Amino acid sequence: MSGEVAIVTGAGQGLGAAEATALAAAGYRVVLNDLPGPALDETMENIRKNGGEAVACPGDIGEWSTAQALLSTAIGTFGGLGVLVNNAGVLRDRMVFAMSEQEWDTVIRVHLRGHFLTTRLATAHWRDTSKREGRPAYARIINTASEAFLLGSAGQANYAAAKGGIVALTLATARGCAPYGVRANAICPRARTAMTGDLMGPPPDGKDPMAPRHVTPLVLHLAGPAGDRITGEVFVVHGGVVAVLGPPTVRAVFRAATGEWTPHEVEAALSTVFTEVPPKPGFVCEQTLPLADTTIGFGGETR
Repeated sequence: MSGEVAIVTGAGQGLGAAEATALAAAGYRVVLNDLPGPALDETMENIRKNGGEAVACPGDIGEWSTAQALLSTAIGTFGGLGVLVNNAGVLRDRMVFAMSEQEWDTVIRVHLRGHFLTTRLATAHWRDTSKREGRPAYARIINTASEAFLLGSAGQANYAAAKGGIVALTLATARGCAPYGVRANAICPRARTAMTGDLMGPPPDGKDPMAPRHVTPLVLHLAGPAGDRITGEVFVVHGGVVAVLGPPTVRAVFRAATGEWTPHEVEAALSTVFTEVPPKPGFVCEQTLPLADTTIGFGGETR
């Protein structure tokens, strides 16, 4: 992929730094985004030290101006854009009944709004490029969701909601922008990073199955030429595991005998399915939990 250009948000540390480093090693020229500071500079210097090309574009990913600067930097410095990796995120964990307005807004802003802003500008650029050149653009979006949206993580209403929104954004982008060459997918990674460190604890001696580097081969595949065959998909990835999620299914269907429901008929129909007391949430997906012996957090909670 010599010469192709990629933007990576949240590239100062953890998963974003690993993704940016892997892309640079594969020949991509990389625009790095994170809040200004030594972590972002270190990622850039590590890439350059190993012969890669990278430029830092620091800023708050929840700001329109930051997304504009990222696209302008990619085009102005490297001449274009082919890959967008949205990774930036924060946590403000708290039970929903104790969560502050600011804790909700911060997580939604960084994760969901941050993904939207870069997607909005990148897809407009690719649409214009496709129309100008009369052919689909080389365009890849790799968004970062989480198993939290599958499980409804109890202490992360803000985070789970943002990640569910990112999946929906990914699917809508894949459908709406396919004619212009855009391929949009989401990954749900398990990775031991600064954001997840409090829940995961220190890494084990020897090989760490939750090291961020285990996620990067899938990111490289989706970013590369083979990624042209994949769009609108959601993956769970960690260690030696890549799982492709299926879409939600219909569990049961009830039809009113007269074509119009009465409260009594609704109760009679649904009581055949919802029998547990106390009830437990049913619209969850726990099939990803046994994919590896090591998960993140306790009681099945993941990142």
